[in-house]
Amino acid sequence: MTIRPIRRSEIPLLTDFLYEAIFQGGGAPLPRTVIQHPALWRYVDRFGSRRGDRCLVAEQEGVIVGAVWVRRMHGFGFHGAATPEMAVAVYPQWRGQGTGTSLVAAMLQLLHREGYTAVSLSVQRANPAVRLYQRAGFTVAEATDGEYVMVKNFLPL
Repeated sequence: MTIRPIRRSEIPLLTDFLYEAIFQGGGAPLPRTVIQHPALWRYVDRFGSRRGDRCLVAEQEGVIVGAVWVRRMHGFGFHGAATPEMAVAVYPQWRGQGTGTSLVAAMLQLLHREGYTAVSLSVQRANPAVRLYQRAGFTVAEATDGEYVMVKNFLPL
């Protein structure tokens, strides 16, 4: 598996990954149109046009199987204007094989090198990915009935 920056021509894939990033908890699948809701669409709208937009993809045998991207915005995981918010998604058939862990680790390294002091994300409490984020050093900054806002702080270089 190779972790690399997304190519401009691949950015449309983020709409698929945005859908995959939505934890559905085993119920009836949400319609794919759910990503068009403004609160979700902001995660991918004109991605690459804002300062600080970053995306890495996991590629296996020429196929992109996962993505991690960050954007400075006021999303579900907002933790201050200077803190980018992270989203992670791996296609179902590639989950549980370390792809998400590798993507998160690579993005954390990238952000740290670029001088960010923290990164945040939002995750549903019932999502098994909570453990992945905890292993990566994220801690709960805010908790609601169903979600966590988690933050990873970086030590100065």
